[in-house]
Amino acid sequence: MPLSKNPIKFFAGSASKYLAEKIVEHFNTKLGNSTLVKFNDGEFQPSYEETVRGTNVFIIQSTFPPVDNLFELLLMVDAAKRASACSVIAVIPYFGFARQDRKDKPRVSIGSKLIADLLATAGVSRIITMDLHADQIQGFFNVPVDHLYASAAFIPYIQSLNLPNLVLTAPDMGGARRANAYAKFLNCEIAMCYKLRERPGEIYQISILGDVAGKNVIILDDMIDSAGTLIKATEAIMNNGAISTRACASHAVLSGTAYEKISNSPLTEVIVTDSIPLKRDCSKIKVLSIAPLFANVIKKIYNYESISSTFVF
Repeated sequence: MPLSKNPIKFFAGSASKYLAEKIVEHFNTKLGNSTLVKFNDGEFQPSYEETVRGTNVFIIQSTFPPVDNLFELLLMVDAAKRASACSVIAVIPYFGFARQDRKDKPRVSIGSKLIADLLATAGVSRIITMDLHADQIQGFFNVPVDHLYASAAFIPYIQSLNLPNLVLTAPDMGGARRANAYAKFLNCEIAMCYKLRERPGEIYQISILGDVAGKNVIILDDMIDSAGTLIKATEAIMNNGAISTRACASHAVLSGTAYEKISNSPLTEVIVTDSIPLKRDCSKIKVLSIAPLFANVIKKIYNYESISSTFVF
């Protein structure tokens, strides 16, 4: 559904207000006035405290846990639709439940498809997101999906490091495509990490396919959750003679003891985006903002311009 040339208004869910404020700075405006009323029983109700009739409403909210963040977004979409917004665009830098993109065993749900259906039912006109765990999730929607890449932020930073003998890798074979795309752009070598699991959630061996001896290695991934795979991959890389190991991950989920694992690991640095706010400070974690990327894409969408130029590759 194309956007009309009606005015734009930006609103933020409570989980992503910090990022939304950075995005709207690029439009020389402020976030729209909205409130979130919380009731004693745990229910909540978002409310727009200004008219949105006839406007293109952009709602910025990542859907990381708790699930309240997702439900708040759904309620905000529904409220905007019922308030006669011309269009409702959900800006979801981190799309939660994306790892549930298929039936990997019997009698389980396809959570990301369910989320797509819920957003459509709520009344969303368009989705803008970044680095989905699986590209095919775009096909779960019957509305336009603009799938952005954090490479727009990572590539310039990697280039600024001026690392000699650079090698890119992924923590598992599933990330081979991403590593290969970065390597072609940066004109450097790649290596692969091959992991074996004894049982779900437990890694007992990682092998390195490729030469990392005497190299500066960067591990690329879409997210870091418990950091278990990342740390084991880092240890395997360093044991194979690498000079240094860094990691780039679009989404800093960082659950459980992930911060402690990173702090105590041989990693030189972990570079993430602000799609999810950090729960605490960590000297080894550097945050790059994706606000300029999203602001640029929103402007192009509104002006009916191609967004392909925003992709580094």
